[in-house]
Amino acid sequence: MSTGPDRKLELRRLGRTRYDAVHALQQELLVERIEGRVGDVLLFTEHEPVVTLGRKSPANDAGGVDVPIVVVERGGEATYHGPGQVVGYPIVYLPEQRRDLHKYLRDLEEVVIRALGDFDVPAGRKEGLTGVWIGRKKVCSLGVAVRRWVTWHGFALNVNTDLDAFRSFNPCGLDPDVMTRLADHVDRDLALDEVEMRLLVRFAEVFEYREVVDTSVD
Repeated sequence: MSTGPDRKLELRRLGRTRYDAVHALQQELLVERIEGRVGDVLLFTEHEPVVTLGRKSPANDAGGVDVPIVVVERGGEATYHGPGQVVGYPIVYLPEQRRDLHKYLRDLEEVVIRALGDFDVPAGRKEGLTGVWIGRKKVCSLGVAVRRWVTWHGFALNVNTDLDAFRSFNPCGLDPDVMTRLADHVDRDLALDEVEMRLLVRFAEVFEYREVVDTSVD
């Protein structure tokens, strides 16, 4: 597996998708990356409405929601994915110097923090909690899984998301009112592809990729 300074990152922008289809794609890419048949891949998508339950989700968590519920392998608790959200799934091999999952989560947070800074929105972390925050409000949720040091699952950044979708459960075990979206902190309209591109730039920067190849199909 390539781990040196000449590493390439493949970008696939998938557009609007069903969660189950992208989950299956992640599983395929995970195996291919472990076997060395593909390089590192970053998927960007916007899901149809769904609530996913991570490994720490309590029994009957999100039982009152009116959208599909999927139990998944990532860490964390319940979260919502839907229109107006940029979801990023890095399928990447962690070289030896990055084999610390806490550091990996902090690096993903750093990607989002820097990308929000590109829109003049100051963001940061909150002690003891995973994710990215704007003041006291959470704008981005993270939950990851790793197999043989290849990552999958990732992060979900609320851009123009309808925040009412969070109100029928406790996202990440928190009060629904804690959730926010990037659109409420800027003075202009934002397109999802614009936000994706800033996230891509910052992802390549934080994880030290020298080349990005966009293989998205329009």
